[in-house]
Amino acid sequence: MSTPYPPAQVPDRLFDDEAAEARWRARFGASRMSAPDWAVDAPDASIYVSNASGVWEVYAWNRATGAHRKVTDRPNGTMHAVPSPDGRWIWWFNDTDGDEFGSWVRQPFDGEGTAEPAIPDVHDGYSAGLDIGHRVVVVGVSTDDGSELFARTGTETKTFYRHEDDAGIAGLSRDETLVAIAHSEHGDSRHPAVRVLRTEDFATVADKWDGEGKGLTPLEFSPVSGDQRLLLLHERRGREELLVWDTAADTETELELDLPGEVSAGWYPQADALLVVHFHQGRSSLYRYDLSTAELSSLDTPPGRIGGAGVRPDGTVEYSWSNAAKPPMIRARTADGDERVLLTPPGEPAPESAPVVDAFVEGVGGRIHALYSRPVGAPDGPLPTVFALHGGPHAADEDRFSAYRATWLDAGFAVVEVNYRGSTGYGSAWRDAIEGRPGLTELEDVAAVHDWAVENGLADPAKCVVNGASWGGYLTLLALGTQPARWAAGIAGVPVADYVAAYEDEMEQLRSFDRALFGGSPEDVPAVYRECSPITYVDAVTAPVLVLAGDNDPRCPIRQIENYLDKLGARSAPYEFYRYDAGHGSLVIAETVKQTAIEVHFAQRALDLA
Repeated sequence: MSTPYPPAQVPDRLFDDEAAEARWRARFGASRMSAPDWAVDAPDASIYVSNASGVWEVYAWNRATGAHRKVTDRPNGTMHAVPSPDGRWIWWFNDTDGDEFGSWVRQPFDGEGTAEPAIPDVHDGYSAGLDIGHRVVVVGVSTDDGSELFARTGTETKTFYRHEDDAGIAGLSRDETLVAIAHSEHGDSRHPAVRVLRTEDFATVADKWDGEGKGLTPLEFSPVSGDQRLLLLHERRGREELLVWDTAADTETELELDLPGEVSAGWYPQADALLVVHFHQGRSSLYRYDLSTAELSSLDTPPGRIGGAGVRPDGTVEYSWSNAAKPPMIRARTADGDERVLLTPPGEPAPESAPVVDAFVEGVGGRIHALYSRPVGAPDGPLPTVFALHGGPHAADEDRFSAYRATWLDAGFAVVEVNYRGSTGYGSAWRDAIEGRPGLTELEDVAAVHDWAVENGLADPAKCVVNGASWGGYLTLLALGTQPARWAAGIAGVPVADYVAAYEDEMEQLRSFDRALFGGSPEDVPAVYRECSPITYVDAVTAPVLVLAGDNDPRCPIRQIENYLDKLGARSAPYEFYRYDAGHGSLVIAETVKQTAIEVHFAQRALDLA
């Protein structure tokens, strides 16, 4: 596609050394897969997503026969799929070129047929949840008009909930008599409330809201028919913790696990225990919590990241694991403690990389946790350094394998990842500290970690690159305009660049999020949007800028990025632009490799390292 903007340079290679060049490409090209999901009443029928074909697609795994089959085959890939409870169908979300706008389709698990509309009477939109029962299916759709929730029983489809604010399906009870939804009728989608309704007539059975600034996140109903307990996350004590709500009796039990950090969980098949995923200081681990004895026992997973986990009918826990040095693997741990590799993707495994090291830095808002890594064999002393800012903002950098981080290390850069205020896993106050002043608050923490890295001889102050995608891309552009002296270059992937224009064009779910984060819409609080928008500071940008954006991105739409680039161009500021035909990122491995090469090559040129 032609563009009026200076195009990014696409290098033929990053390294003169053949082994180094092969190594970084191999990390991206190595086959990976998600932890498997399975049909609750036919657990031999399992599905997962994998990049084995070069594009992330959905695969079926028949455990009885051992056969694996690629289900989807779309140019821009497929990531979201669910098996029906009887194992006969695979449902997957069918959008257009990564724009996230579409509908659910289904096709037979055994491959004897093509995809068909799963619920023909439901209009297209952004997905707002799905749960498939034997008798009842519930599905949520979000559009510019708000949220609409549907139920299909037999051949009849009806709308059972509609609201201008964000809402979504949380789950069906096992007997399919109840449905739980999360909603933000109180005006704050970042701290949702929960409602349980009867599927017979969709009358309300129970409501639960913990009040302003305290969210309730429904996880799932008990897997036992007739058991109407709902597992939730609450934050009544300043962090996300577990709550079991018996919706029939309207009684609740808070589970105090005495673990630092935060947790999530799912049920064991007999609903007698919970599989707890614990997150603390960039690492996650697994526990079993016995609901009758309140005993918490560790499953002794090694330090790193749990990328997904579930419990099989026989009590075996299957999970994905990696750390910064070692690539992901799918493991299985039996109820008696035997551990093995469950699935090995085809081909050679990804080459290993360097570990990450913890840093704790005092900032104006409290102690900041960061992870840093240095190239293997790097000389002592300051290095060119990439400050990689995660997206979200409600997410966190972790001790996980990253081919992207490893490429920067191979290129001679140190990498610093900052879990700034707004990140999850450090308590509600830390996560919510950015309310009313997003972007600028996080950058105070980035500045503190930047000072620490320079003062401790890790980062060369003249060769620091700020980099990120999505919310991290937003922070990158904002940093370049508000902290110009700190940065020698900036690389912003799919960023928010002009917040008012972004609000006008983005998906409604994000408008709802922004209203909660900023304290209203741009009409309500124009000064806040102006103060926190990168385009406000574009005239102060001095470092070279690389921007990457997808044509079909509903989260960080293209028009507001072009507004920012137009202003850079008007003052002849140095910048380059890479535009690609997909949405909020790409599921095509060759495209990911190309973008990574563009980014590293840009930084090398900007810092006179090429």
